[in-house]
Parts: sequence; structure tokens; C-alpha cells
Amino acid sequence: MIFFVYWIGFVLHDNEWDTKRILVSLLAAVFFALFAEIKGLYNSWRINSLMDEIRTLLSIWLIVVSTLLMLAFATKTSEIFSRLVVLTWFVAAPTALIIVRLSVRGLLRYIRRHGTNTRTVAVVGNNPVGHRLIKHFDSMPWSGLVVDGIFDHQREELPVNIESSTYFIASIDDLIEKARTGAVDSVYVALPLKNEQLIEELVNQFADTTVSVYVVPDLFISELMHSRWVNFGGIALVSVYETPFYGLYGWAKQAEDFILGSLILPLIFPLMIAIAVAIKATSPGPVLFKQRRYGLNGAVVEVWKFRSMAVCEDGENIPQAQKGDKRVTALGAFLRRTSLDELPQFINVLQGSMSVVGPRPHALAHNEQYRKLIKGYMLRHKVKPGITGWAQVNGWRGETDTLDKMQKRIEYDLEYIQNWSLWFDLKIVVLTIVRGFTGKNVY
Repeated sequence: MIFFVYWIGFVLHDNEWDTKRILVSLLAAVFFALFAEIKGLYNSWRINSLMDEIRTLLSIWLIVVSTLLMLAFATKTSEIFSRLVVLTWFVAAPTALIIVRLSVRGLLRYIRRHGTNTRTVAVVGNNPVGHRLIKHFDSMPWSGLVVDGIFDHQREELPVNIESSTYFIASIDDLIEKARTGAVDSVYVALPLKNEQLIEELVNQFADTTVSVYVVPDLFISELMHSRWVNFGGIALVSVYETPFYGLYGWAKQAEDFILGSLILPLIFPLMIAIAVAIKATSPGPVLFKQRRYGLNGAVVEVWKFRSMAVCEDGENIPQAQKGDKRVTALGAFLRRTSLDELPQFINVLQGSMSVVGPRPHALAHNEQYRKLIKGYMLRHKVKPGITGWAQVNGWRGETDTLDKMQKRIEYDLEYIQNWSLWFDLKIVVLTIVRGFTGKNVY
């Protein structure tokens, strides 16, 4: 496909197709194949998301393009190639590759929904983790993973109802027999860590079969898996709770904030002036509302907003804004609903106390309230607070009138910290623009 798209570009632009062009297109194809093998692009994507596959493909193509450009610079041959054709190729080739993979995924989904190209899986563990795993399988019929049943060391006669599906529990001995006869393709062991001896025995028994075995981590092991190894004078340590911005990543994050802040602030400055004039003209009080909030590592920082209320509260008891809140001014309601009251925080970004992307900062009183109720709440302060964040673009912004809503917001915040990358930040910025700055719970 890479070779074909390059050739099409030359045909359409009526350029000469010679040995050098053939060599470049073949080099690109070879480089792509090598880097794709390293990045696992040719592995099975049965249980992976489409976006992960596209992201991997684009990152590989970016490496290929960078390699070709460096070779052209080193060999001083860049001037012999048409810039228009090459630029068209750089854009069209990954587009064509994505279309091919979308087509393959569509075909596989169709045949799997009709019972072909499926895999039979078994879940060991009649517990919440096992039930959650089964619900995940049921929600992904396109993957072709068909659950055979739940297996546990204690067999029960009553069936287990998981949403719209019913599964009967069988003994682990039954599962071992099925594995030996080839009736099961994959086994997912979802037992808690305290059953370490049983897990080890199971893994050893499945070694006498041809099934694929996966161990599903419980909450504690899941946290360890998101950790990193640290060498401390020859002693291996596991860093369970750590900021993702260590070393070069910290510099990259700071550069990202400086560049985005420097680009955005001049663009929005005229709008900020207009909002400031409107606030001063419609209600008495200061234009800016400055509130103390927790920043990086829990240090107190001053966050700026356009004043949207008739009061400026920053004490030990700060009620969240609710629907029809009398403290909110008429103009303030519009500013809060559209998030225009957050614009001064781009100044905070250039000051270094905030990031463009990160967990939204909460008032000190709310931090002290929720840190006692939600496990891992304070871990969100391992990074700088942000103007927008992963929780906000997924709909978790505004009033958190129940503990469940705040827990969901923290869940997304921690997911962001665990999976941070520059690409992830740019994705959140784009989603913020595409999905808008409003929310149904913003008052």
C-alpha cells in the first residue's frame, strides 16, 4: 500500500518514475515493516481498541517519515524529489493504511457476529472481578470471545446472572478437562492475590494443555502494574505512587505548557478584556476571583478566574454552585456555563502554577473533605492542576452532589496520570475544542 500510494502520486502529477523513486518507496515499506514489528502492529488486535491501533500506526509512520528525511538530508538528495508528491504521500499513505485496517476490522466483526473466527474463553473466579470481566466480554461481541462459563474451586448449583446473561458455575477440575480436550481456547484467572498457591497450581496444570492463560490482577496488583522499577544503588525498588513527569518528561510537559499558553493567551486576550469590562459594568466587586487551591505535590497555589458570583468565598466551608444558585450573577451564569470564567488560568499556566491539561483543582475545603472519603484522592496532586482534563472531556465536570460523581472524576484523573503522554494531552485539548466547554452539571 505504501509503494502503491507513492506510485499513484507520481502518475497523477505526471512525474518521472525512475529507480530512485522505486528505491525510496521500497525503503519506506521496509522501514515501516521493521518498526511495525517492533511496536507490535502485526500482533492480534482482537481485544484492543481501534484508537490504540490507529495511534500505533501513526506513530510508526512518523518514525518512518523522520528516518527518510534524515537519510535525504545526509545524502543531499532531497532536491531531486517533488515536495508536492512527497507531502501528498506522507499524508495519503497512513490514510490508506488506516482505511485498510478499518475494512479488515469491519469484515472480522461481521464474521465473528455470525459465529466464525471466535474463541472460547473461561473465567476462573466467582467474584466481582470475574463478573466484571465477563460483562466486558459480553459488551465486546465484535471481538469474537465467547464465554464458556465461570469456574471456581467450590461448585455451586445456582446460576449467576450477569446483566442479561446467565452463567453456570462449574468446578476447576471440569475446566482442566475441557482445556485438555481443546474445548477452551483461553483461560482468564480472576482470583484474589490471597489465593496465590491456588493460582500457581492452576498455571502449572494449564501448562499441560494448549490453552492461553491470562491472570487478571486484583486492585493491588493493578496498582503495581502501573508502577515503574527504580534502581537505588543496586537495590531494585518498585515505585507505586510517582509523578509521570520525571526526567525528560518533566521538561516536555513544561515546554508544552509554555508553547500552548504563549499561543492561546494572545488569541483570547481581546475576549478577556471584553469580559472584564462586562463584569465591572454589571456587578460591584473585583474582576478576578482568586482562590487558594492545591497544586503540585499539594502545595497551595492561587488560581485565577473571572468573578462569576456576587461573593468571593475562600474559607473552610465553600458550598458548590448549584442549579439556580443565588450567588451567581446573570453574566456569571453565562461565563460558568461556557467556561469563559476559566480563561485567566492561562496566566496561571505561564506563571508555572498550572498546566493546560491536568486534573481540575478543587477548593481547599473540598480537598480536605474528599481525601478522607476516596482512596487515592490526593494522588491527583502528583501533577499540576489543569484548565481542562480527561475527566472533564468525558463529562465529569461541574457540580459533584454525590460521592459517586466525585469518585468517577478521580478515577479519570488517576487514569490520566497513569497513562500520560504528549499525544494524550493533545487529544484532550482537541476533545475540549470539539465537545465544547459546556456541561449539564455546570451552574
